[in-house]
Amino acid sequence: MAKKAKTVFMCTECGNEYTAWQGQCSYCGAWNTIVEHKVAPIEEAKDDSRRRLGSESRPVKLGKVGTRDYTRISSGLSELDRVLGGGIVPGSLTLISGEPGIGKSTLIAQAAGRIAEKNGAVLYVSGEESEEQVKMRADRVLGSISDSLYIYPETNMENIMATCEELKPCFLIIDSIQTMYSASADSVAGSLTQIRECSGQLIRYAKNNDVPVFIVAHVTKSGELAGPKTIEHMVDCVLSFSGERDRDLRIVRSFKNRFGTTDEIGAFRMTAEGMIEVPDLSGSLIESTGSEEGSVISAVYEGSRPVFFEIQALVTRANVGFARRTAIGISQNRLNMILAVLEKKAGISLLDHDVYVNVVGGMNTGSTSTDLAAALAIYSSFTGRSARRRIVAVGEVGLTGHLRSVPNADRIVQEASRLGYEAVILPERNLPHGSQDGIAILGASNLSDAIRAYLS
Repeated sequence: MAKKAKTVFMCTECGNEYTAWQGQCSYCGAWNTIVEHKVAPIEEAKDDSRRRLGSESRPVKLGKVGTRDYTRISSGLSELDRVLGGGIVPGSLTLISGEPGIGKSTLIAQAAGRIAEKNGAVLYVSGEESEEQVKMRADRVLGSISDSLYIYPETNMENIMATCEELKPCFLIIDSIQTMYSASADSVAGSLTQIRECSGQLIRYAKNNDVPVFIVAHVTKSGELAGPKTIEHMVDCVLSFSGERDRDLRIVRSFKNRFGTTDEIGAFRMTAEGMIEVPDLSGSLIESTGSEEGSVISAVYEGSRPVFFEIQALVTRANVGFARRTAIGISQNRLNMILAVLEKKAGISLLDHDVYVNVVGGMNTGSTSTDLAAALAIYSSFTGRSARRRIVAVGEVGLTGHLRSVPNADRIVQEASRLGYEAVILPERNLPHGSQDGIAILGASNLSDAIRAYLS
């Protein structure tokens, strides 16, 4: 007698299960994220279909397990390979997300075309666009299209798996996972049940056949991945493709990578011919070549390279009501903290002044290493004074006004010297032991010392 499907209620944020619906998840605290989920019954069989992958079914000594030679596949885009840790690992599953129109499909199409030219058959499964639409994009970004690149407009996972068994591609692309559905799951495409089932089939196919799979995913209004969070735990790599619509700079960042670091970023420029790599990211983000009022250069170390950018600040007297505080590219809470430290330790009153801080180029720093540069830019705009030379400021500002050390400061100094800057302001704990030719290194223990060094 066939068993009935079991119904559970699952939180789309954390994956916690409940026997009945409730408004708030008691585990993660999210509201209105619990949805109904039908679990298919497990059929009894003589051969256990739930065995782990591999020919061995008994415990083995970890030290005796041979390490396979995973030769990475180059995507043909060095910036994408950098983020992935040196290339695409066979059998890996990569989830890439981004806002609509940001350029995800364009980037994937370029990588697919270059992999097909060098490695063999590549299958591009499109659930959102027709063959003609994908062909028009490929003509624009690839020019000549390889005979090994196949397009398959399909949303049924069983048909896709059957096609993969017949074609045996060396690279598979699913665009997008929210449009796919499986006949084994009784729900509509894009639902929690379907996304879990389709992702599970793709993972099994990738691991069993050593075929790398790229999955394109939608994002919510808040910029997070749509669908259950458990998918992010299932895949090997999670990439985020971001950028401002009014700017052509695009940043690929890895939030999870089982085969490399999560600190790397890749830079591209969106053009009519597709994505163009930006190896010199610092040069594209720095707008001012000299020292201007309210403008200070800062840097963060991303993965294996330092990235320099310009932080601008504008301080004006507030006309009516409360003073405004606007931050673009840095945290709003971080800006409020820096303003409080400036008033307490630097002796400037900003209570009746509007303060605007912007990171030029649309870059979101996400690092505390830029605190000092933001504080100096605000002080420069408020006092109308600027540095007399090209200077870089790096350091974290504490609530006591003291500067805390930042990682990889020595490499930032080397890059600043190469780019032609005259001086670098660093926390005292970051002062290098050896001398640096062609650049002055100014140590500062607190914010007041940094302001004096900036104006010297």
